[in-house]
Amino acid sequence: MPYTFDRIDPATTAMVVVDMQNDFVADGAALQSKQALAMAGELAQTLAFCRDHGIRVIYTAHVHREDGSDMGLYDDLYPPIDQRAALVDGTPGAEIFPALAPAPGEHVIKKHRYSGFFATDLDLILREWGVDTVVVSGTTTENCCHATARDAMFHNYKVAFLSDATGTFDYPDVGWGAMSADDVHRATLSILAFSTAHVMTAEHFRRLVAGPSSE
Repeated sequence: MPYTFDRIDPATTAMVVVDMQNDFVADGAALQSKQALAMAGELAQTLAFCRDHGIRVIYTAHVHREDGSDMGLYDDLYPPIDQRAALVDGTPGAEIFPALAPAPGEHVIKKHRYSGFFATDLDLILREWGVDTVVVSGTTTENCCHATARDAMFHNYKVAFLSDATGTFDYPDVGWGAMSADDVHRATLSILAFSTAHVMTAEHFRRLVAGPSSE
């Protein structure tokens, strides 16, 4: 059976907020995930809970330089990125959605690929903090959240993946059939629950945290 948590220790846990940027979350954004916007309130409450209970919060932001020097194949995959209409470093769209803004002293890790661990110092920071458990939230479920959760597991972190504080978008048919956001989200959760993480709701996560409100 996949591993599960019976308790989460705030002292050794970090909440990773994946790519909750204006270009992914804001209404009408070029790369909007409507599920991400819909769950932003739940995530905001969960981040407040983490801060109250001493759980470190760290963000990732998927960005690219305007000159494309860190682009890789993303301009072949996503027209808004190719056209520099989204995720351009230093623009308002690349900033964290205001309702989820980092608290003073919290870090935003800039990344150029799906995983928050790829070519970043996220692992270095987590190890400096003594973290052994990573909680994954954000967008999109199947790409950046999934890749970050997998890489966390590859780096020997135990992973809690929040089912109602992650989200995605509808997939068009590119030859293998269209998929609704709900179907993409559910399929990813099923895969992660078997192979990578303890998938749980934000409420379940809060119940597992050892802290003043749970004693």
